[in-house]
Amino acid sequence: MQRAVNMVARLGLRLQALPSALGRPLCCTQDVLRRTPLYDFHLANGGKMVAFAGWSLPVQYQDSHVDSHLHTRRHCSLFDVSHMLQTKIFGCDRVRLMESLVVGDIAELRPNQDKVRELQNMGSDVALEVVDNALLALQGPTAAQVLQAGVAEDLRKLPFMTSAVMEVFGVSGCRVTRCGYTGEDGVEISVPAAGAVCLATALLDNPEVKLAGLAARDSLRLEAGLCLYGNDIDEHTTPVEGSLSWTLGKRRRAAMDFPGAAVIVPQLKGEVQRKRVGLLCEGAPMRAHSPILSTEGTVIGTVTSGCPSPCLKKNVAMGYVPCEYSRPGTPLLVEVRRKQQMAVVSKMPFVSTNYYTLK
Repeated sequence: MQRAVNMVARLGLRLQALPSALGRPLCCTQDVLRRTPLYDFHLANGGKMVAFAGWSLPVQYQDSHVDSHLHTRRHCSLFDVSHMLQTKIFGCDRVRLMESLVVGDIAELRPNQDKVRELQNMGSDVALEVVDNALLALQGPTAAQVLQAGVAEDLRKLPFMTSAVMEVFGVSGCRVTRCGYTGEDGVEISVPAAGAVCLATALLDNPEVKLAGLAARDSLRLEAGLCLYGNDIDEHTTPVEGSLSWTLGKRRRAAMDFPGAAVIVPQLKGEVQRKRVGLLCEGAPMRAHSPILSTEGTVIGTVTSGCPSPCLKKNVAMGYVPCEYSRPGTPLLVEVRRKQQMAVVSKMPFVSTNYYTLK
């Protein structure tokens, strides 16, 4: 069992932003869109295809968004996330490359756990290969039980954020990583493109499994307090502002050798102006770009993601406010459809996560 090198991508720092969260309508135009190896499979299973970050992907299937969401929380769902970049990094300087890009301690990861050209021009031994695989996410409390029927390895020995290469339901060369973007136990399976439909079909043979699309994926990750890159975090957000200080490796904090260290390290000591917080409110749901106000009516921040929570039956959101307003329980106002309504700062995740760790 090995830690995956692409750890940061598994921490909710996703590189593709959901159009609905960005305030852009989900578009059904399919012209010049890239297709995953499962495109025809989605159509055959009633997938409603939409344009998403240059890809044609299912936003939902025959079940409603809420039904798909709740099925994932109670059983398990299968998501096609093949639009996400998968890479292999080679060479003696592969750790140097990764540590030039992220704040985590890559050197401490076990194996398998155009900056490349710049380092190559400096004489570094590093190369990057894009892996042309499909990527399937099986998420939910019964995901491991479903998958165990199709693998020889004991999944009880595969805890959260570890991975292993194995044959899955007869498809060889799959990398199974215990991770996901829903807050539930589950896996992401990198599968050779030619075997993607076969694997998806085998998983769906189990009545526990249903297909789910982008809509359920977004509300699930929001309930779990997970960031969407391009909305909740971007190149202008520090880990401290984003409430992601846990991604900073201890060695790298001391060495101050990571990108943005001169700004981030002082923030770790309390010198930060704003923080990402969770919000709860009644009434109309909060959406991205909704203003956040103090109870006196002064605009102090902005909502970055928001939706009704199918599990809580309340409206949940994330946004940025000055530190003095970030304490859970702080009353605030949000402006929705030009009307102000009460909101309160909440701890995240909104719904408890269920990641699998070794006992």
